[in-house]
Amino acid sequence: VMASAAFQDHITRSVLDPNFSGSDHSLWCSRTAPRKPQARRKVGEKALQRQDEQEEREYVLDSAPYSLTLAQKMGLVASPARRLTEDEWTQIKTRSVLQEESAQPCAVCREEFLLQPQVLLSCSHVFHRTCLQAFERFSGRKCCPMCRREQYETRVIYDAAHLFRHRCATRIQACWRGYVARKWYRHMRKIICPKDKQLRRKFFEAKLQELNDSFIRYCHTDTEAFLRDIDRSLSSSRRVFQQLERKSISEPQEKDWDQIQSQVIQRGVHDCPICLTALCSINPLSEASISNHQRRPTMLLSCSHLFHQFCLEAFEAFAADSRPLCPLCRSVYHKKAI
Repeated sequence: VMASAAFQDHITRSVLDPNFSGSDHSLWCSRTAPRKPQARRKVGEKALQRQDEQEEREYVLDSAPYSLTLAQKMGLVASPARRLTEDEWTQIKTRSVLQEESAQPCAVCREEFLLQPQVLLSCSHVFHRTCLQAFERFSGRKCCPMCRREQYETRVIYDAAHLFRHRCATRIQACWRGYVARKWYRHMRKIICPKDKQLRRKFFEAKLQELNDSFIRYCHTDTEAFLRDIDRSLSSSRRVFQQLERKSISEPQEKDWDQIQSQVIQRGVHDCPICLTALCSINPLSEASISNHQRRPTMLLSCSHLFHQFCLEAFEAFAADSRPLCPLCRSVYHKKAI
């Protein structure tokens, strides 16, 4: 009588309460009724929002076990399996990490986990939570898609999300470091001249091009006025240099004039380079053959050139500079009448 009552109570609870789980766990898939796609999407969005707001926490997904029936207490029906402890879950997760389950794609959909929810089974296999639920609804029983183990427990974990965030952070850091290195290299190429000849030539060409571009960029609208300013500044600089050159030349002494005159005699100069007529002061023979009214005084320059005095004075009056240069060698000179 006691055994019959116990069997009747166990069968009644199994039939009337679909959520009741005894030794047979085949009804686990019918606990949650299939939802519409929109409802599942809204529930998934809310779950993701709660996951972002709250700290990631691992928890067991299976519901709490029901109290044992009289038949199970008497040993007439097999009792459900004992729930795994936290230490056992730690060992299972360690084995899953060693097997790199979270680093591999999901075995059901063959896609990366990324930030999607994942579950760890008591057999140390990892799947997408939605993929595992779809597989259990399709198969009609609770069985691992990999090892075909039944009567397993599931636990929500976030190892794949941590790995994905770590890879993203590593990629961002690598991109940033590459950007900094390229920026530093371009800056060093602009300021340091390379040793190779071709690269050095390109370096100076780029520098010259930058100067030309800046010159054109900062030019005034009136180009003619700008060029006139440049000519004016160049002429003033040239006059300054000429004055410095004239100041640096000292007047020759008497012995220096003798050496200069001997150089002229050795060269055999007979004609004035300006008027192309004979010079009479150096050559006595030519002086005797020339009449008194044709004799003209001669000027000896410190650059060892001879001119008629009137020709040189006319040249100096014609020249625009305050101190003209030699008509032949274009050098600053001192003069002496001979």
